[in-house]
Amino acid sequence: MKFYDRKKELETLDRNREESKRSACFTVMVGRRRIGKTSLLLESVKGQKYLYLFVSRKREPLLCAQFQKEAMEALNLQIFGTITQFYDLFEQLLLFATKEHYTLIIDEFQEFDNVNSSVFSDIQNLWDKYKDKAKINFIVCGSIYSMMMKIFENKKEPLFGRLTSKMMIRPFAVSVIKEILGDYNSGYTSGDLLCLYLITGGVPKYIHLLMEAGATTIDKMLNRITLPDSPFLNEGKELLVSEFGKEYGTYFSILQLIASGKNTQSEIDSIINKNTGAYLVNLEKEYSLIVKNKPLFSRPESRNARWTINDNYLRFWFRFIYPNQSFIEMGKHELLREYIDTQYETYSGLILEKYFREKIAENERVTNIGNYWDNKGKNEIDLIALNDLDKTATVAEIKRNPKRIDMNLLAMKADSIKKELENYKVELKGLSMNDM
Repeated sequence: MKFYDRKKELETLDRNREESKRSACFTVMVGRRRIGKTSLLLESVKGQKYLYLFVSRKREPLLCAQFQKEAMEALNLQIFGTITQFYDLFEQLLLFATKEHYTLIIDEFQEFDNVNSSVFSDIQNLWDKYKDKAKINFIVCGSIYSMMMKIFENKKEPLFGRLTSKMMIRPFAVSVIKEILGDYNSGYTSGDLLCLYLITGGVPKYIHLLMEAGATTIDKMLNRITLPDSPFLNEGKELLVSEFGKEYGTYFSILQLIASGKNTQSEIDSIINKNTGAYLVNLEKEYSLIVKNKPLFSRPESRNARWTINDNYLRFWFRFIYPNQSFIEMGKHELLREYIDTQYETYSGLILEKYFREKIAENERVTNIGNYWDNKGKNEIDLIALNDLDKTATVAEIKRNPKRIDMNLLAMKADSIKKELENYKVELKGLSMNDM
């Protein structure tokens, strides 16, 4: 698959590289696995002098021997003798940067914690020692969110405060998903587009897997992800077990409940039979996997909140794949496909609401966007988009089928929050799959 989008990210990386020719630059890039961090970094250094190092779980001497060889091949940097500690290798790389400018990329940086946790202190000491003399564009990236945040944002950690740039890599925007699907299937339907968004959420690797397999229609996509050899079946577990460690069972149970629609803490507590407040905070703050949605216009202290999994693939996995592991273990993949079909229309209707929120946020002048429900969980409005500069507001009902949109009912719902909207010019809209 060709390289798509990432224009703003490439501009940032280009700017940092130019600045590093005058003064050493230390950039951290964070993003979930499969989001395309490595592809983005390698695209940014095309035609440039760079060294790319991937941290795998090896003993430190073996890792250093590998890095030493790669430094010779990429930079023609001869390091004599056997290096067994990363400290010595990193010092040689910084010394080289006092003579020649280049980019150093260290991928899966958080894995140093499993190799030798003192590496972070070593990097801090050497960076402080050489940064004023070295002309180096130093980039580290990682995919385990909690570890990367700990390394760089915990005040007690040695690398806290050392960064000159921080980048969060997010999934492709709706417009890019449409562009890619159009390249592979010029006659795609809105149903095909919604399914691709629903499964992948714009994660490049997932899109690549489906497109290269020829799964460009809704039926082919759902067939592909439920095949016995499908990488989508185990991906959720592979992504999260390393994040959660030995407590993954409890976290998985909570995420399964949220994906099934049990989205308040009281509902989750009653089913798990324990207070899950700390787990929910961790899932939101430490792991960045869920978001606490509150009705637009609600007060900051309001407890009228619903939890949502913010990653489309993981939301799909915990809704359909994880609860039906028995189907997979028995080889009943056709039953898994059948189960998805029975729930798909209702589930995709909820995802369609998220699709339009992202589309409007991307393409229109909005300063805030969300949805609304009252304290009784009623009077629900699917989408409210505000522009506090122009004082305009869009209030929308979203349905898969446009015939099911009731504009009179929407007007009544909007009237229930007329006080909150009194300073805005309000436009009522009905949005369906015809508007994707």
